[in-house]
Amino acid sequence: MAGNPKFGKRIRELREAKKRTNPAFSLRRFASALEVSATFISKMETGQFDPPSAETIKKMAELLEADPYELLQLAKKADPDLVEMVKEQPKEMADFLRTARDRGVTPEQLAGFTRTLRSRRRQAE
Repeated sequence: MAGNPKFGKRIRELREAKKRTNPAFSLRRFASALEVSATFISKMETGQFDPPSAETIKKMAELLEADPYELLQLAKKADPDLVEMVKEQPKEMADFLRTARDRGVTPEQLAGFTRTLRSRRRQAE
């Protein structure tokens, strides 16, 4: 396994911060809650092992009270919910994403689109 030192370092930082506020939150308890071995967590944190599945990363985020999207991005994994959305409308979603990429849409512009769509949804309710 190649490992991902940036992801592992971030998990360790979050886990140690959580342990400072909850001393019972040990590496072993964290691993047990995730249904993985403590050795896996230790080696992943040091960059020796690759990050786990996207589903496990989302569970990590929940336990660590962290942003799941930040962790998925660091792990270079796709959110399974997004994969399902693309499968539901493959042509339309692919066209949208390719067009946004080809037109050089910036992260700030994407965030603006999201805010607009959310605002329109609230107005319709």
